[in-house]
Amino acid sequence: MAHYKQGPDPKREQFRRYLEKAGVVDSLTSVLVSLYEQQEKPNNALEFVKQQLGAVGQTSEDAEALQQEVINLRQKCARLAGENKELKAKLQRYESVPDDGGTAN
Repeated sequence: MAHYKQGPDPKREQFRRYLEKAGVVDSLTSVLVSLYEQQEKPNNALEFVKQQLGAVGQTSEDAEALQQEVINLRQKCARLAGENKELKAKLQRYESVPDDGGTAN
């Protein structure tokens, strides 16, 4: 009986190309290399991979949106701090007015 070597499964090959084109293979390779290069291996390798993939999965659009949100929140915080300072100053002026409890003549 002769054994014939079968070529690669077309569905498998198509799926492999799909993963390569989508960047999945590169991302997984990068994460696994990062794990390999760790001096002290993490106790939970799967959790390490998940965390690394989460970081890899963030696009520059995500980062830009987050940076813009930080800028907006800082501006809002500064505006509110200024408003708070003004309101405290007004409150202090009203509290410093002597209240003699008398009536006007």
